Formats: sequence, C-alpha cells, structure tokens
Amino acid sequence: MRSLRFALIAATMVASTAFASPADPKNGVDYQTLTAPQPVQAVGKKVEVIEFFAYHCPACNMVEPMIQSWVKKQGDNIVMRRVHLPFQGPADPEAHLFLTLEAMGKLEEFHPKIFRAVHVERKRLMTDDAIIDWATKNGLDKAKFMETWNSFGVTTKLRRLGQLQASYKVTGTPTIIIDGKYVVSPGQVAEANKIQDVSQMLQATAQVMDALVAKAAKTK
Repeated sequence: MRSLRFALIAATMVASTAFASPADPKNGVDYQTLTAPQPVQAVGKKVEVIEFFAYHCPACNMVEPMIQSWVKKQGDNIVMRRVHLPFQGPADPEAHLFLTLEAMGKLEEFHPKIFRAVHVERKRLMTDDAIIDWATKNGLDKAKFMETWNSFGVTTKLRRLGQLQASYKVTGTPTIIIDGKYVVSPGQVAEANKIQDVSQMLQATAQVMDALVAKAAKTK
C-alpha cells in the first residue's frame, strides 16, 4: 500500500535544499483531478474536504497535526470530513471503531487518543475484540458502545466504505479530496517538488491544499 511506502520514505528523510513552494500547483504533478467528480455534501460557498486515512497508518499519524492546524486556519471556508479506509475489507475493525465513535458523538475526544494508543503506546487495535476491550477500558460505556457498534446506521455505513473508496479511486492513505475532484497526497507533493524534509513536505502539502480550496471556491 502507498501508506507503507510513504512511511518508509518519511522515516529516512533528511534536509532538502531543492524545495520550491508549490504556490501554483500543477494538475498531474502536485495533484490529480478525478475524471468523474463526485457529489459533495457542502452547501453554499463552503468547499468540501475529505481525508481518507487509517489509524494504523504511520503517515496519517505524522500528518495529523498539520491537518488539524490547516482545518482551523481554513475555518468557515471548508467542510471537513474524514473517511477511514477499510483496509481489512467490508467489516474493517478500525473503520468500525471510527464510525461508532462518530455516531456516539465521541470522535473529537477519542480520535487523538486512538492515534496515541497505536503509534505511541503500540497497541494493536486491529480486531473487533481488541478494539472493544480498549474502548471500554478508556471510559466508554460498554452497553452504549456495543449498541452503537451493532446499530443499523453504523453497519450500513461500514459496508458502503468500499464503494466510497472506489468512487474516489483511493488506494492508500493519507489521501485528501478537495471539492469532490482534486486528489492530494503528501507523497505526491514531496515527489513532485523533490522534497526530502518532513516539515517542508507538510508545509508544501498544506500550500497545495490552500490553492485547491481557493480554486474550488471561485466556482461556487
């Protein structure tokens, strides 16, 4: 998967002297445009942004602080959505956890805790049993959690993730979709601009995202 390749590259990055700010990103170079744009949920002047991610993905964990700050900076310009890529198929446990927390209104509280559990505490939250055990040990009421976990709404969304992934042609994480058509990944931005430094890669990715949000807003 691209997420693993990207993580391995990031782990060996050194300072770069060839960095050029992609203030005017090029289609097919800094980002891709979907041949079949997807409908967006944002209304009015706001631009929809979707991050396809996975909790076990090292690159997603590394990018998360940048995404958080970028969302705050964009403010009312955007509507942010997250989609957990179902790496393990239509019953992916991590995606199931994400959707359950979202339905419970607990996502904002637990989203950073899961990244910490996986990447700092080295918890393997890759099975239903491990996830349910972790969730209840971290303060979630087991009866309410299981009721939501098994609910029709959550299980329906879980089964549809594969179709959503296919519609956006996403094969790895992290991948950002802007306005239902522009596809950005930190790996592509780094490769296009010959960036080898992690902080510069994150800065450049945010700049490409800024430019694409502005581009999309002009058509609203």
